[in-house]
Amino acid sequence: MKKQTPATSLKLLPLALAVQLGLAGAALAADKAKDGDQDVEKITVTASADASADGLIGAYAGGQVARGQKAGILGTTDYMDSPFSGTAYTNQFMKDIQAQGIGDVIQHDPGVRVARGFGNFQESYFIRGFLLFSDEMAYNGLYGVLPRQFVSSELIERVEVLRGASAFLNGMAPGGNGIGGSVNLLPKRASNDEKTDVTLGLNQEGQAYAAADLSRRFGDEGQHGLRLNLAHRDGETGVDNEEVQSDVLSLGYDWRGDRARVSADATYQERRLDAGRPAVTLGTGITGVPAVPGTDHNYAQDWTYSDEKDWFGTLRGEYDLSATTTAWAAVGARYSEEDNSLANITVNDLQSGEGTSYRADNVREDTVVSAELGLRGQLQTGSVKHHWVLSASHYGLDSDNAYAWSAYNGLSANLYRPVQLAAPVRDGFAGGNMDNPGLTQKVRLDSLAIADSLALWDDQLLLTLGGRFQQMKIDNFGYDGTPSPSYDKSRLSPSVGLVYKASDAVSFYANYIESLAQGETAGFGVTANVGEQLSPYVSKQKEVGVKYDGGDLGATLALFTTDKPSAFVDAEGRFGEYGEDRHQGVELSWFGELTGDVKLLGGLTYLDAEQRDTKDGATDGNRVIGTAKWQGNLGLQWDLPWVYGLSLDAQMIATGDRYADANNSLKVAGWTRFDLGAKYGTTILNHDVTFYARVENLTDKAYWASVGGYSGYGYLVQGGPRVVSLSASLAF
Repeated sequence: MKKQTPATSLKLLPLALAVQLGLAGAALAADKAKDGDQDVEKITVTASADASADGLIGAYAGGQVARGQKAGILGTTDYMDSPFSGTAYTNQFMKDIQAQGIGDVIQHDPGVRVARGFGNFQESYFIRGFLLFSDEMAYNGLYGVLPRQFVSSELIERVEVLRGASAFLNGMAPGGNGIGGSVNLLPKRASNDEKTDVTLGLNQEGQAYAAADLSRRFGDEGQHGLRLNLAHRDGETGVDNEEVQSDVLSLGYDWRGDRARVSADATYQERRLDAGRPAVTLGTGITGVPAVPGTDHNYAQDWTYSDEKDWFGTLRGEYDLSATTTAWAAVGARYSEEDNSLANITVNDLQSGEGTSYRADNVREDTVVSAELGLRGQLQTGSVKHHWVLSASHYGLDSDNAYAWSAYNGLSANLYRPVQLAAPVRDGFAGGNMDNPGLTQKVRLDSLAIADSLALWDDQLLLTLGGRFQQMKIDNFGYDGTPSPSYDKSRLSPSVGLVYKASDAVSFYANYIESLAQGETAGFGVTANVGEQLSPYVSKQKEVGVKYDGGDLGATLALFTTDKPSAFVDAEGRFGEYGEDRHQGVELSWFGELTGDVKLLGGLTYLDAEQRDTKDGATDGNRVIGTAKWQGNLGLQWDLPWVYGLSLDAQMIATGDRYADANNSLKVAGWTRFDLGAKYGTTILNHDVTFYARVENLTDKAYWASVGGYSGYGYLVQGGPRVVSLSASLAF
């Protein structure tokens, strides 16, 4: 079998580049033919990650969130006009909280909590109690382009959280998640003003940080823009002996003509974590949850590590076919290399912390190509305005994997008194060639979508109708190359959304929307239909809510219910889709300015995530693993009126208790964390300088930050210790 390479992963980029350059060339020719001389109207450039005519939507009062966000094929919409609920966090907010990664940003959303993937250090996110993995986030509207484990914040202009299912809006999430929400990251683009920022930082453990952010525009009218971001981080995290090293290099380009826009970016990111504090699994028969160790305590083996290298980028363009119709096309690609040596701990004794572990090494190489094209336009029938969209998308993944483990649970371990052991020989279990991993999975997701947003009664009533036809073809291969039966299914995902604008300040909304996932395969414990693959799982969401825009203060109140299918083996030995999890709740979020000096951001979520129709009714009515009934966030930023340039901020993140098992016998205590920050801007030698200070986990609270992070598993991940960091940013 031919091995994939970075070159083959980018095989569609030349074709897309030709299309984009053709669009740009057509626009230039049209501009020249129209103008005929050098008297060209000046182009007003607005930074835009998605090459749209309007650029980024503006920030709301306070600058911490935007006025709206991109809702898949519907494009960017003001939050008061959208039939969906979400929040878009700005780059300014990311800088103020000194975010290192995306998890640092979206944990400030009351409907989101950060967890960790199964057996590794991949970020995963609970949104409305459902999981979303970091590689299922979209980048500039395209799935699968982002690194699988962690995404550095230096690349990002906006972090858009859309709460709720999104198969119609975005297509099926590559891993079959995204039931409770989706995340889209917008890359940075050149601003109107020349920009050169250099940032240097240090934490209490001596971890060093350096970053540079450069922005330039070129051309007679500033039509061309370049944005370069570089960052390096190296040193201890605050957890004993845990070290991180990361490097980021990203270059963004945009061009804006009279009728066409093009944007592109290329990024390299490498992140290595040595002796990362592992997840904790509770052993069979354990009757309680172990006490949380000290905040900086590390129970990792010194020889463990996680290393990931990613090359990724996107190319996007659009062309105005007429005053009312626009065509667009986009392509993105990623090539990743992962190399891990892990040793998670399983605790078998609550009092002593005694347990077992084993060495689990794996390598993985992913090649992803993601693309979309479409048409959008406007028309009017009588008194009704229509904003229509036609779109097609493609996602392709080739994943090469291999693993080599030592004997299962062959190492002694202790949660409270860890002993460093020599790395054992990997002679327990193995699959594939660690030096040359083979193809284990091919995923092809193709879809066609159509939408019509109707504006009635002088835009007072907005109705959105649409659907997406999704084709999924998934091929799995054994580590020896033996193929499994191909999964080839399709499904039409409909949606309807309604907005009633009672006034300029109040909008009522409602929606019905679905998510889509590959059905499971009947395997272990099945006698009647072993090997059968179930039809696609469809999760159905219904939501109503109200939104408020007071000019300085905004808010959203949402009531939602989502039913997610589940499968098990019945009494006759047949595996099938028999049960479900029902997540229903209430979300309240707020943002803006209390006064001209005080900014406000936060919210509250109540979630009832209940297991229903389980096997023999054994866990009916129990809470879903890892979900909290109550979550809350409160953030305040105060610009001190008597000290020009000085701002103070405080953040509170609170999460209620959760369960680590389906029987709800292992109850994990909730937690509340406080962070403090300060920012002071001044001028030194005619240069703007901003100093930042931040304290995370002010009280140094020890807590289990997350429970699970992979469906059906209740492993524990400990929260970080108190960390003090300082940095200074100099603008040239």
